[in-house]
Amino acid sequence: MAQGGDWQQDVLRQLGQHGTADEAAKPTTEPTERPQPMRPAPEPPTDTGPTASEGFPQHVAPAPKPEPAVRSPRDPRLPLHTPESVPTVDPRLAHALGRPQHGDSVTRRTGRTLRKLATSATRDVAEETRLARELQQPVTTGRVIAVTSIRGGVGKSTVSALLGRTFNHYRHDPVLTLEADAALGTLPVRMGAESLRWSCADLAQILTPSMQLTDITGYLVPVTDGGWLLPASQGRVGAPMDVRTYRTVTLALRRYFAVTVVDCETLPGEVARTAMDTAHARVVVAPMTAEGVNGTRQVLDWLAQLPHSALAGTVVALSASSPDTTLDEKTATTHLRETGVSVVPLPYDRHLAQGGPIHTAMLGQATRDAAVRLAAEAMQRAVRVR
Repeated sequence: MAQGGDWQQDVLRQLGQHGTADEAAKPTTEPTERPQPMRPAPEPPTDTGPTASEGFPQHVAPAPKPEPAVRSPRDPRLPLHTPESVPTVDPRLAHALGRPQHGDSVTRRTGRTLRKLATSATRDVAEETRLARELQQPVTTGRVIAVTSIRGGVGKSTVSALLGRTFNHYRHDPVLTLEADAALGTLPVRMGAESLRWSCADLAQILTPSMQLTDITGYLVPVTDGGWLLPASQGRVGAPMDVRTYRTVTLALRRYFAVTVVDCETLPGEVARTAMDTAHARVVVAPMTAEGVNGTRQVLDWLAQLPHSALAGTVVALSASSPDTTLDEKTATTHLRETGVSVVPLPYDRHLAQGGPIHTAMLGQATRDAAVRLAAEAMQRAVRVR
């Protein structure tokens, strides 16, 4: 019979053997994958962005950003838009102008020729030489001569065209005739321009200090007899020129042109007052009528009140628009000269009264002499300003 203490050891031994048998019956490793519950099929992606995985997050590199298109640098001398060329006069009207008429009649031209044969021309040659010397005075910087009047229709644009052609004839440096009156002015027609493209407003947007004279003239209208023209508009009804545009254009173009003749709007327009105040010389066109002379005298009194001496650089062009003028020229001239200005009478000219382009060879002799004298008076005053 076994002892009482041995049975406990037998029980412990049997328990240990049973546990060993159970461990042997178990698998040595757990299954690596367990059955997963049913999941719906994934929908196709709607974008190309990164998606998260069902297990650990995946680090997906972001899609490269599209490179911007390489653009060639724009030439600053070119405007944002290129205007189209527009004829100055409707072609149907251009054919209706007819042949230009000479300013002097045949009888007057014949009489002048006979007088030249009978008298000495020494005095005339000396006077022409003096005027030419004044017109050809050298300038250190460009001179601006502003032309205006108290109202429209008195020959302001005609006088501007005469001055521009006269300066270009006598001077060997560049001369510009600039139109600062956008109210359907007649300066381009008077200067003989057939078509227009660039205006003052267009040029003001593209002017840069690095531009050369050859760059500037590409935007201007070449005049047949020489010189250049810059119109205020394309001959269409639009917004008037503002003071900022006028200042930008005139200050920039003074570097390239020895003389700039500005055809301003009529007084008391804002641009006209600015031009009269900033120009080196001023030409006021007055009609040879009682009311015209009286209104011009009021303008001269206003110029006398400007901070600087404006009257010292002012010349009055007393223009006759009719061959039957009844106002006494001497009395009108004396009344205007009381303010201290110089007065140059412009006689009636059949060629100018005809309208259309001005042909210098068709002007009357008295008109040509008056234009030269007026240009010399204006130039003499312009060079005084430093």
